[in-house]
Amino acid sequence: MRNFKILYTEDDETLAFLTKDNLEQNNYEVVHCTDGKSGLETFQSDIFDICIFDIMMPKMDGFELAAAVRKIDAEVPIIFLSAKTLKEDRIKGLRLGADDYLVKPFSIEELLLKIEIFLKRSNKNTITSKAVYEVGKYQFDTKNFILFNGNEKIGLTQREAELLKLFLDHKNSVLKREEILTSLWGTDDYFMGRSLDVFISRLRKILADEKEISIENLHGIGFRFTVG
Repeated sequence: MRNFKILYTEDDETLAFLTKDNLEQNNYEVVHCTDGKSGLETFQSDIFDICIFDIMMPKMDGFELAAAVRKIDAEVPIIFLSAKTLKEDRIKGLRLGADDYLVKPFSIEELLLKIEIFLKRSNKNTITSKAVYEVGKYQFDTKNFILFNGNEKIGLTQREAELLKLFLDHKNSVLKREEILTSLWGTDDYFMGRSLDVFISRLRKILADEKEISIENLHGIGFRFTVG
């Protein structure tokens, strides 16, 4: 089974090293950024299962970063790790859409438990009315976000799995861009649209070896997922 991917922003090198090391020892894939601006750029260019943000960082603080991330993805879990102890800061973080707020110094065991809880909650929200799909030469396990090609396993993120399932439920038909955005994110938004383009690109790369499958971009309309 694939490792879950975490975006971790923290400008304290020592704390970042210790936290990242502990997370990786628990089989998480961790991408670390030292400031909020690089954190946002990284989030825009990749797909993550959960985000862990410090608040007091250079270039863009954690509050600004969380607000920007929420415009792109309304559902990815966000946990703040901060030395700010005031109730007002905790409330501000939660109002911005964070799922939790841990005060430094924090227990790595508590952080691991929070991550596990939020990932399980995210997985439960995945639409999986049909468990297994045939995708050309692949079998798609919607419950575990895995594409099987014989003994080969390709792990998908939750969003990739949701998008692929949506395409398969409407294969060989036109899906309007706004329909996809509303179905997956609940809103037709410019920033969500940029995120969708990343997911489309990643699915094309994953399925590139299957010549019977194509994801056609219908300019100004949407997409058509074709299975030959």
